[in-house]
Amino acid sequence: MTTATDQQDANAVRNRVRTALGVGLADHVARLAWTADQLAAHQRSRLRALIAHACERSPFHARRLRGLDVGRLEVQDLAQLPTMTKAEMMANFDELLTDRRLDRAHVEEHLDVMTDEPRLLFGDYVCLASGGSSGERGLFVQTVEEYAGFVASLMRWRVAATTPAGPAGGSVVIALVAAASPVHSTGFGAATSGGPVQLVAVPATLDLSEMVDRLNAMQPSALMGYPTKLAQLAAEQRAGNLRISPGSVTATSELLTDEDRTAITEAFGLPVVNQFASTEGLAGQSDPGGSIVTFASDMCIAELVDDDNRPVEPGVVASKAFLTNLHNFTQPLIRYELTDRFIAHEPDGGRLRASVEGRADSIFRYRNVVLHPLTVRTVMVKASSVREYQVRQTPAGIHVDAVTPTPFDNSRLIAELKSIPT
Repeated sequence: MTTATDQQDANAVRNRVRTALGVGLADHVARLAWTADQLAAHQRSRLRALIAHACERSPFHARRLRGLDVGRLEVQDLAQLPTMTKAEMMANFDELLTDRRLDRAHVEEHLDVMTDEPRLLFGDYVCLASGGSSGERGLFVQTVEEYAGFVASLMRWRVAATTPAGPAGGSVVIALVAAASPVHSTGFGAATSGGPVQLVAVPATLDLSEMVDRLNAMQPSALMGYPTKLAQLAAEQRAGNLRISPGSVTATSELLTDEDRTAITEAFGLPVVNQFASTEGLAGQSDPGGSIVTFASDMCIAELVDDDNRPVEPGVVASKAFLTNLHNFTQPLIRYELTDRFIAHEPDGGRLRASVEGRADSIFRYRNVVLHPLTVRTVMVKASSVREYQVRQTPAGIHVDAVTPTPFDNSRLIAELKSIPT
């Protein structure tokens, strides 16, 4: 139940995020015109600042990067640094963070009470949880300003396309059919949205008919969401139940299949933009109708590698990527292993371009009942005792395998899974 105090706190969070976004968005739009040399200089400067900060404030990185001459570090030197996995990050979570007030216990407690409204830990930090494509649970912490920078890197393409003059030239309202809970990055973003680009949440957990009603009443100027949900809405549009005319349609957070792309394009009469966004900080999007994603290389450096951690050539499927997040100094991710599969293409002005093969989520169907994986993931990522999990469909429900460091009472988890709306 949301109290008046909760609402006041949530409004304060929204104002804080919107202020930070308003300050930084114009700069992020301007970065789209950067030359390769400007981008390279920015990457070098941010990389050195990030690693210097990590070595000074993070005991985990201080041990791993001891003796490194940060002042002479170049981007190409990253390949000589140690890598880190999600399991290593979570096992060393407290020592990885650069504010000694922060630890896993505080973050877990914060996420546990953050149900419907956004909150900040210690009045400064955005805390998010992610299961990712591996099902292994991860926690991510950043300041409001760091989070706003990430959001700006996602919004800037839309702002630039809508108003050549930049943020001051106008605004656009985007219906976001994705996570509702603020423990997810999309949910937190929608809950704090405002300014030149406003995200209005249409939770993917809603009944399809209620989604249709909300969108018909809203008449959004743009539509964004999980491809599986957009494909369902496309069927409603063709049937005449949904009656909207968005100026753009963007698929995000799941693999966009050829079948879903065709269905969405035909229903709304628009080529689909394919967006990639990870809670770890890697983000980018394609041109309308395109499949190649141009990534925000000013925000993250991503190295695409094979099983033996060797760089792959354009056209070769990479087994994974090592990302170095250049904007999150609170939880430094330096050569962090992302297990999504990419195919590299020739870069554009130094920016990584790749098509994405990973991150497919399957919808479970039981006759007339549809269960979206988001509804299960929302429960699982909040279960602090679960380190990783796998969900399989059964004839009448789901079977969940979970890995926990110690035995725990799973009655609450079972009850929450049973109460998932369908």
